[in-house]
Amino acid sequence: MSNQALVDVNTASADELDAVPGLEGHGFEIVRYRGERGRFSDLRQLDEVPGLAGKADNGRASLTVGDA
Repeated sequence: MSNQALVDVNTASADELDAVPGLEGHGFEIVRYRGERGRFSDLRQLDEVPGLAGKADNGRASLTVGDA
């Protein structure tokens, strides 16, 4: 397991999310979606973010939903 800190999709900024492989350029949409619909309870919900379906798969190992 990597000693790199996991990025929490419920608290991360758009810039922090853009730094995750597979999420480049989608940080703003993730933050907007989170603001409109509330916290993520599962990483699979990233597929519901417009333009992100299937693209987050490579970055999921770097992500967490924290205490959903």
